[in-house]
Amino acid sequence: MTHVINTNQLLAEGLLNEAQAKEIARRSRDTMLALVVNIILTAGIIAASLGFVFWIADPFCVALLGAAFLAVGVLVLTKADALYRLLGHAGTLIGSGMLFAGGAIELVSNYPDIATPILIAGGALIAATAAWAYRVAPTALRFSTGAIALAGIALHLLGLGIELDGMSGLPIAALYFYAAALIAAAGVFVDVRFVTALAIAPFAQMLDTGTAYFHAAYVFYSPEPTLTILQMGAVVAIGAWAMSNTPDRFGRHAGILAMMAAVVGNLAFLVGSLWGDEIGASYYRFQAPNYSDFNDWREYQAAYALWKEQFIQISEHVFSVVWAALLIAGAWLAAATHRRGLFNASITFLGIHAYTQVFETFSDEPMVYALGGLAAIPAAWGLWRLNQKMFAEPASN
Repeated sequence: MTHVINTNQLLAEGLLNEAQAKEIARRSRDTMLALVVNIILTAGIIAASLGFVFWIADPFCVALLGAAFLAVGVLVLTKADALYRLLGHAGTLIGSGMLFAGGAIELVSNYPDIATPILIAGGALIAATAAWAYRVAPTALRFSTGAIALAGIALHLLGLGIELDGMSGLPIAALYFYAAALIAAAGVFVDVRFVTALAIAPFAQMLDTGTAYFHAAYVFYSPEPTLTILQMGAVVAIGAWAMSNTPDRFGRHAGILAMMAAVVGNLAFLVGSLWGDEIGASYYRFQAPNYSDFNDWREYQAAYALWKEQFIQISEHVFSVVWAALLIAGAWLAAATHRRGLFNASITFLGIHAYTQVFETFSDEPMVYALGGLAAIPAAWGLWRLNQKMFAEPASN
């Protein structure tokens, strides 16, 4: 399990010697630097591949240049020493990315009748072949073969998305679930937690939860906050169990999914604390009264309120109170069990929750701050005492 420690303090207390402290610091530094290098490398490969595709804008020239990059990359990986391996991976993936992206754009743009079956089947074939190569290839080729397997999965899902475009209801929800499961499995297969974390996006979209961008504004929307909270809560619970009861590799990936689910669940709580919820209403929104059918705003509001009464309603105040209680409990439990990511998420959203309520609900109610501050003091004392009782060292005989 990963822990946050102060090596200088442990060294001063005699719990570590100097060699051990230096080794811990070296491993931590190497891990962080590797993460930075991989992020920059991956972003550069994706940007270069797509940039060349749209800049050249000619399928034959894109394919020719992509094949050249691919050939040079493979040559470097097979002939050069480890010092130049990163450059070989870059060349290989830029070349394959140009071939895949250029081919997909060409199919969708000029051959729409056959594009989807080719993307679905071809992407699956590429992913399966690259996955086999990932298993049998030398270690030096694993980064490239794993990335190509992920690209094949992306093409496969792109084809399915185009095939089901315009559909709604159960078919599109099933596609999102399939995409989430496939992405999570791919992340575990190549052992890259960033890929696993991406699975939360299609999983959340099963209930139409998502994001949008407008000029100078990023928006999170959750039309069914209660159902989304339950959905993400289930993932957090399963992930927390898997972190303690499965092998380390699976536990780490379950942990990142639990963390992402906690973030999405908290955002759904934020939506609920502002607007409340009419459970299930978004699935019948096309049956709601239309303002254009009314001559008066008050009549429309009355008709809309009457329409909402058929659904189970949860007040925004209920969301606010329950969210605050869960965040405090979650922060304490995460700290007690060394779940640093969940702890950070809990503290971050406690700040967001407090900030939101200050301006939305209690901006002109000073008594609320006084009572809330007084209530926080015994709550903090109670958590402190609970920690002492639950995690106290057993007395020695």
